Amino acid sequence: MVKILLKSVREYKWMSLLSPLLVTIEVMLETYIPFIMGNIIDYGITPGNLGYISSWGMVLVGLAVVSLIVGAGASWFSSHAAAGFAQNLRHDEFAQVQKFSFANIEHFSTASVVTRLTTDITNVQQAYQISIRIAFRAPLMFIFSMIMSFRVSQQMALIFAIVVPILAVVLYLIIHTAYPLFSHVFRRYDILNRVVNENLRGIRVIKTFDRQEEEINKFKDASNGIFTIFSKAQRLMSLNAPVMTFMINTTMLIVSWVGAQMIVGKSLETGQLVALFSYTMSILFSLMMLSNIITMLSVSQASANRIAAVLQEKPSIVDPAKPVTTVKDGSVTFDHVSMTYLHAEHPSVADVSLQIKPGEFVGIIGATGSGKSTLVQLIPRLYDVTKGTVLVGDVDVRNYALRPLRDAVAMVLQNNTLFSGTIYENLRWGDPNATDAEVEKAAQMAQADSFVQEMPKKYDTYIEQGGSNVSGGQNQRLTIARALLKKPKILILDDSTSAVDTETEGKIMTALRTELPDMTKIMISQRITSIAQADQIIVMDDGQINGVGTHEELLKSNAIYRELNNSQQKDVQDTIKEGGDSNAPDAGNK
Repeated sequence: MVKILLKSVREYKWMSLLSPLLVTIEVMLETYIPFIMGNIIDYGITPGNLGYISSWGMVLVGLAVVSLIVGAGASWFSSHAAAGFAQNLRHDEFAQVQKFSFANIEHFSTASVVTRLTTDITNVQQAYQISIRIAFRAPLMFIFSMIMSFRVSQQMALIFAIVVPILAVVLYLIIHTAYPLFSHVFRRYDILNRVVNENLRGIRVIKTFDRQEEEINKFKDASNGIFTIFSKAQRLMSLNAPVMTFMINTTMLIVSWVGAQMIVGKSLETGQLVALFSYTMSILFSLMMLSNIITMLSVSQASANRIAAVLQEKPSIVDPAKPVTTVKDGSVTFDHVSMTYLHAEHPSVADVSLQIKPGEFVGIIGATGSGKSTLVQLIPRLYDVTKGTVLVGDVDVRNYALRPLRDAVAMVLQNNTLFSGTIYENLRWGDPNATDAEVEKAAQMAQADSFVQEMPKKYDTYIEQGGSNVSGGQNQRLTIARALLKKPKILILDDSTSAVDTETEGKIMTALRTELPDMTKIMISQRITSIAQADQIIVMDDGQINGVGTHEELLKSNAIYRELNNSQQKDVQDTIKEGGDSNAPDAGNK
């Protein structure tokens, strides 16, 4: 795990090495200063030797200044190295997530990935800064102080040899008890992030159903879960301070009593006792510092493991060793294809075989959960088949490099996303180098140009996050235009005209047929009127193909299709009788 994370240090390696080097110099100087002070007391102040006091006093000041400089340098290098390491780690983790397939993302969950990119990396950053500075300082301070205390008085130093193991055992027991709680708390953060994410994404639904109070309670429960575990862990860790205070006071009393006896017995000088007091504080505080370091590292270890899990995760969909880089045409073949989602008991698509010719207009219809979306997501390898083969341009999609395959396939989802930026910027996701004329041409085919021209800034109109300042139908038309700018060989419309009225939808399909005859068009729809003119219609039922044919053929031969058609015709007639409009209107401008 450590090796995986340290790969992100990169250009900050030299800063990471300089910091502990400077810390070593700083600690050596700090532990030598009390020894000099003791000598000044014994050989300068006590006998009244001003020359000794002046000369060694200047040395003492010089050592203090150098110690301050190297300490400040160690702090500067460690903070910059830690910040740079966190920056690289965040970049590496985000880049890794971009390589993930849908299955990989589902393995971690969106909320968990967000926690790992934020809270977890912040914890690791703090731990790294501690590791290259304080984690070096504390043990070095302990070792050098012990060495110097033995140099001053071996008899007095034995006190530390008795006290230190007792304190170390107590601190170990406290940390060992608290560590599992810190590991558990991050799973609670995942739950909290999931609640916040769902709330923000569904805020309109929440307000529509007036469920604010319930959502607040849900958030409170998630937050209380973190509080309960974290407070329990902190209560355990708070025992560090009183235990340390007790041990310091006890040790100081023992050193004072024994030291006084030794001074009376002429086996210890006053300056040496003063130096020992300083080393007592250094030894015990270095132990307390070590306990705090271990606590912080224990907390960060849980975070580090979670980050490493993302970095180690192998994307389930990758380029082959010798990839095909050119898609010949828009033909699609499903050859005994089955696909089962992660942790699912039954396949979503089972033994599907289908042939689609280049330039064909294919409609797919079926009940919710019948496998329609799963089937088309296999074409650009958003998921891989569990069994069978999907061919595009007579080549297995697993033999293509992902980029040319996905460049050749444009997919528009029902709930597609517009990003913050102008309409021009959003549409140019399809082709960053598209001219204004090409953008507007694509918008005209998608029947988006008419409402864009009515906006004050036209194509320079700013789209808010998630496309919240355009209607559902306008959003869908803009995302269709964005897909058309890719100039794909295969266009997949996954229920992506559900918010568009039937008249506008008809214009879109007419434009696609007349202006892009060579493009294969696959349209999933719940409305038979949307796909009635398709070259072939596929009826899906429970993950399998129930029927294939034209509209007229399926009306005669397929019971499911015929039932859907009769039901929708009845709904239209009922609407007309009630004085309604059979065309479902677009939501219009907001």
